[in-house]
Amino acid sequence: MDDVFKALSDPTRRDLLDELFREDGQTLSALEARFDMTRFGIAKHLRLLEDAGLVVSRRRGREKLHFLNPVPIRLVHDRWVSKYAEPWAAGLSDLKSRLESPMEKIFEIYIKTTPERLWEAITDSEIRSKYQFGNTIESDWTPGGSFTMNNVKAGAPLGEGENLEVDPPRRLVQTMRALWGEDVKAEGTSKVTWDIEPVGDSCRLTVTHSDLREGANEQLYGGWPMILSGLKTWLETGEKLTTPGSLMYT
Repeated sequence: MDDVFKALSDPTRRDLLDELFREDGQTLSALEARFDMTRFGIAKHLRLLEDAGLVVSRRRGREKLHFLNPVPIRLVHDRWVSKYAEPWAAGLSDLKSRLESPMEKIFEIYIKTTPERLWEAITDSEIRSKYQFGNTIESDWTPGGSFTMNNVKAGAPLGEGENLEVDPPRRLVQTMRALWGEDVKAEGTSKVTWDIEPVGDSCRLTVTHSDLREGANEQLYGGWPMILSGLKTWLETGEKLTTPGSLMYT
């Protein structure tokens, strides 16, 4: 958390996060054009934001794009803010930005666990329900196989899709079609990629939600910071995340 607070202490770095909040997936050149600062200065600030996990960069051809990662902010909220200001939860978890079409959201988090335990937590239906709003997921976890997402409080499946890649304990790629309301059904099919990378005694988990239309309904991706925070909490402590948002469907 020290790196997060250090990164947020500088007004220029906060402005960079605001700029990525406004329009995610920007290049260094695009960000440089919006600030009265040298390219080297902007790159230095972005590097500190990446070190804190607040920004994630990805290569797209010859360009390097920078994405806002709201998960560390969610963790700060869960540890401190929620004790004093619960109404902030929705605002912190529902980060909205306008992206190139198709839209892509990237979420990154470090969890002290093994790749095998993390894979189990992602694919085991009972464990999944502990951190994903009480939802279970049913699948045979084979490439080309289907999956359904359910909740005991719902009278019908909440989501469905196909397993495109199943490579335990490293990578899971699935299509996803939300079914919990007519508004999200109209969004059609998107794609969710789980990438697990061991780092020392921990794992870096990157969730990429892609193939979203520009301006897609935030219900499709706004819950990821809370889901991943709950996953980290359960794997590291054996406890469920107990913020009101994390329990609202359990």
